[in-house]
Amino acid sequence: MGRITTTRLSWSVKGHRLLDDIEMAAGDGKVVGLLGPNGSGKSTLLRLLAGLRRPDTGTIRYDDTSLDDLGRRVRARRLAVVEQDVSAHNRVNVRQIVELGRTPFRGRFDALTQYDRRIVDAALERTDITDKQHRSWHTLSGGEKQRTQLARALAQEPREILLDEPTNHLDIRHQLELLDLLTSLDVTCVVALHDLNLAARYCDHVVVLDGGGVAAAGVPETVLTPDLIASVYGVSVLVDREPATGTLRITYLGAAASRATAAKERQLDPR
Repeated sequence: MGRITTTRLSWSVKGHRLLDDIEMAAGDGKVVGLLGPNGSGKSTLLRLLAGLRRPDTGTIRYDDTSLDDLGRRVRARRLAVVEQDVSAHNRVNVRQIVELGRTPFRGRFDALTQYDRRIVDAALERTDITDKQHRSWHTLSGGEKQRTQLARALAQEPREILLDEPTNHLDIRHQLELLDLLTSLDVTCVVALHDLNLAARYCDHVVVLDGGGVAAAGVPETVLTPDLIASVYGVSVLVDREPATGTLRITYLGAAASRATAAKERQLDPR
């Protein structure tokens, strides 16, 4: 397992600050949800954690080592990334994509070993795409592509996985199966999610981003409150417990009044 921490992390584009003073901790083997509306900085933060972009300020550490001090091969052997939109050559099939997860453990011209093939088989089975392993990438649905990318990540045998909206394109069954799988892994996961109910059910810890900063962080029960959701997402909600499972449940009641509207109403009716 691995631990990911950030300290005072900031990143800008052309002088416009997109992430500001981000403090985040993902503990060993925990599932950490990155939440927030579109444009809040979830995907940008994941790219920084993956080393695909360099922060303006702050540090990213994997266990006690700075990301900058992790060699490319070491990083590739411990960290897997599942992005939202990934292109691949039309002639590549599912199994060949999943086999790419074994690349960091092989020489440039080395063939797959028997162990490599067993790992690939297990990854295909765990993501329920064994029957599609010989299909061409371009014939897959969005959900099948997503599961293929997750299988590639699992074939990497990572200590940490970063996932950007992995439930996009998945039907309800495969959303639940994917998140059940993540929680069963002995791996630290940082996952960007839109669905607050999925986050409440599956995440050990959530970080809510708003306007490039951390609006709140902690266990879902303490973070996902009606006031926080109204402030960040602009919707009124009821937060209670689902009767069958006892998990936190968020019911959307409607768009919340804007802050300007609410202030104006208070002026008109100061009671």
